Amino acid sequence: MKINVVLSPANVDELYFSGKTTVVVDVLRATTTIITALMNGAKEIVPVGSVEFAMKASSNMFGGQTLICGERNAKKIDGFNLGNSPLEFATEVIGGKSLVFFTTNGTKAIVKAKYSDEVIIASFLNLSAVAKYLAELNKPFEILCAGRNSSFCLEDTVFAGKLISEITSLSQDVELSDSGLASVSIAKTFGKNLKKMFSESEHGKFLIENGFEEDLKYCAKLNITDDIPMYATNIIKILHQQNSERQVSGLSTIS
Repeated sequence: MKINVVLSPANVDELYFSGKTTVVVDVLRATTTIITALMNGAKEIVPVGSVEFAMKASSNMFGGQTLICGERNAKKIDGFNLGNSPLEFATEVIGGKSLVFFTTNGTKAIVKAKYSDEVIIASFLNLSAVAKYLAELNKPFEILCAGRNSSFCLEDTVFAGKLISEITSLSQDVELSDSGLASVSIAKTFGKNLKKMFSESEHGKFLIENGFEEDLKYCAKLNITDDIPMYATNIIKILHQQNSERQVSGLSTIS
C-alpha cells in the first residue's frame, strides 16, 4: 500500500487522480464542516468549484429543501444561507436539506479529485475511522491537501502525517513517498497540540483575526465520529448511505 501526499492541488491536474483512491482534507475548515453537516442530518452536499456554479446548481434543486453555503476569504458570501463555520451547521438548520457548498480551497480540491475511483472526505473529526477504512482497503492512495490559495499549509500536512502514522500502526504493508515521509515528520513536530498548531498557522491566524477562534477549537476535536463521507457522482454522502442506496437501486433493477 503506497501512500502519497499531494501538498497542494496546484501540483497536479485532474487526470492525475484517474483510477486512484483519494483522501481530501481541508481541516480549516471545509472538510470539517462537511463532516459536521452530515453528522447533523444534512441529506447530501454538492461541492462546487465556483460561486457562479453554486448559484446555478442551487437554482436547479428544490427551493426550501436546498441551502447554498460557503465563503470567500473566510466570510459568508452575500446571498448565501450559511458560510463555512462548522458551528453554523446545526441540525435544526440543515437537517434533511441538500447543501450546495463552495469554499476558497476545500471544495475546489474535492472537485479536482472527481476522476478518482473513490474520494474520501477527512478531517481530525473522523481520522481514526478513515485510517481503519484505508487499512482494510489495503490499496495505494493519495492524500490531497487543499492547502491555502494553491500553496502548502501546515494544518493539512499535519493531518496527513497523523493519518499515515495511524495507518502504519494498523498495517505492516505500507510504503511512503517522500512527501508522505515529510508529512509524518512534520506531524511529529507540530501535531502534539492541534489547537496550538492551528493558532500558529497562517490560515489559523487569519481565521482568528476574522472572529473564528471558536472554529479552531472545534476543528481540533479528534475522532468524534465514525462517519466517512464519500464524493461520487457530484454528491457527498456518508459511506453507509451510499451503499444502502446502491443496494436499493440494484434491487429495483432486478425487479
